[in-house]
Amino acid sequence: MAENGETAMLKKRTIAPMILDHEQCYLAARSRDARFDGLFFTAVTSTGIYCRPVCPAKTPRSHNCRFFPTAAAAEDAGFRPCLRCRPELSPHSPDQQSDQVVRRALTRIQSGELGEYKISELAAELQLSQRQLRRLFMQEFGLPPVAFAQTQKLLFAKRLLQETPLSMIEVAFSAGFGSVRRFNTLFRARYGLSPTDIRRAQTIAPLSETITLRLAYRPPFTWQALLDFLDAHAIAGVEAVIGKAYLRSVQMEKHSGWVKVECAEAENHLLVTMPTTLSPVLMKVLARLRHLFDLDANPQTIAEHLMADARLAAIIERAPGLRVPGAWDGFEVAMRTILGQQISVRGANTLAARLAEKFSPAMHTPFVGLTRLTPDAKTLAAATPAAIATTGLTQKRAATLHHLACEVSAGRIKLDASADPFATIEALKTLPGIGDWTAQYITMRALHWPDAFPAGDLALRKQAVKNALLAEKQLLQLAENWRPWRAYAAMYLWAQLSLPDE
Repeated sequence: MAENGETAMLKKRTIAPMILDHEQCYLAARSRDARFDGLFFTAVTSTGIYCRPVCPAKTPRSHNCRFFPTAAAAEDAGFRPCLRCRPELSPHSPDQQSDQVVRRALTRIQSGELGEYKISELAAELQLSQRQLRRLFMQEFGLPPVAFAQTQKLLFAKRLLQETPLSMIEVAFSAGFGSVRRFNTLFRARYGLSPTDIRRAQTIAPLSETITLRLAYRPPFTWQALLDFLDAHAIAGVEAVIGKAYLRSVQMEKHSGWVKVECAEAENHLLVTMPTTLSPVLMKVLARLRHLFDLDANPQTIAEHLMADARLAAIIERAPGLRVPGAWDGFEVAMRTILGQQISVRGANTLAARLAEKFSPAMHTPFVGLTRLTPDAKTLAAATPAAIATTGLTQKRAATLHHLACEVSAGRIKLDASADPFATIEALKTLPGIGDWTAQYITMRALHWPDAFPAGDLALRKQAVKNALLAEKQLLQLAENWRPWRAYAAMYLWAQLSLPDE
């Protein structure tokens, strides 16, 4: 489809998620360009409703529009979510210029890991007072973290009401509410409708043994490249790629099951299917999948920055929308990275499968290739290095893995996106057998830090400049121009190895 004048003009201008220009936002809303979905929300003063930029409804007049950086900010101003475009389905849009502490806090809130009264625990984890955390959120979003978290839960509950046959009790607890009564009260107060009203208006298939939900992303998205990467690094028995779908076994808290992820490219979302046994931890499951598939990336912003380098520009044009594979579980990625030191990808896969076979229980799934869970840090910390080495690791490598497992299980090292990336890199490098390359790669995937960069990687040193092998210091100097997206630059350089010759 040919671009209209407004869309062409907007491609040259970047809308900062937290500082919104009325004219730019209005043009983006009129264009209905999916690349702006999630970057802002349009609230209509004449109706009291807020929408996504891609809403198919007629665009209201400019003077009737207000623009907000988040759904939570729109709701805090008294607007209700549109039942047609459903703002809860929009891709997230973390701002890389935002305070790092705020981004880490958002990770915890959006994953549903915080109960209604645990903001104090979040502040303590971030080494802040509640007052400091509140001030940061007010500066970024104009509302406190409690209000932000409450909106996340309400929108997630609305989503379950519209897409699943789960009971009201299951919806309330899946969304993180402590009681059905409180859920009903807040829902009616915020949206002017009861949860039953929302459910009654939907046509939903009867309850079965599985649930299917959607996860939005901002195009372009090279699904096949991401699938190929995960397939090449898959741990046999734990995860598999079958056809165009990714599958893996799942254990969260006391709930076990599996997930199947497929891509509906025409609709810009992933389809996630899982058993109803995972319904109590649905929000956490979806948050982990967003992390694994890097669904919060804004490929247009990243490409505009990296294409200033002619070498990267040529690769990006051939593979637009490349993502950085994240992690379902940070320790799993760290374990897999240590196993892969100085051996082939296939050899590391074999060792990882042996560890899963020895240290994790068997489980039943409807898929032949999924029979095990990945061993967790607590299990490997309880084992001895000698026992770990019986799977084929060297004694030194087994000791490294055991040291890491002990640190993670004790909580001294945290391997998820809410952790401080700089502190994590330094902590990892204090462990025997972990150097800068390993620490950077783990941070790149487990913490999903977009500026992580394993500069010691031989392939990166070869691919950065044609017909040359850069020293590590030379590559780091070159990569300064790629900040804060050095992890994406690394993915594009690695991708060049598999792209056909021009």
